[in-house]
Amino acid sequence: MIIHSDRGSQYAALDYQALLNQHGFLCSMSKKGDCYDNAAMESFFHTLKVEQVHGARYQTREEARADMFEYIETYYNRKRRHSTLNYQSPWDFENQMAA
Repeated sequence: MIIHSDRGSQYAALDYQALLNQHGFLCSMSKKGDCYDNAAMESFFHTLKVEQVHGARYQTREEARADMFEYIETYYNRKRRHSTLNYQSPWDFENQMAA
């Protein structure tokens, strides 16, 4: 699993990094002074928050997980067009590249 974060002190802290390592997670964050390192992930999380999560009231973590999974798998990856993919969905782009 890859855990994405910004360079906030809480995410760069040795204790946090050790916890990720203990569970076999990879840390993904921009290099110091390089704001473009994780631009795609920053864009994705912004889109997820604005289009799906903002204003939602989840009763449980499972409800939140299921809602986000549904959004990502049925809309974001299969229908939503992405400017970086020449305005194709990731699904269409991958199928075109595989053909």
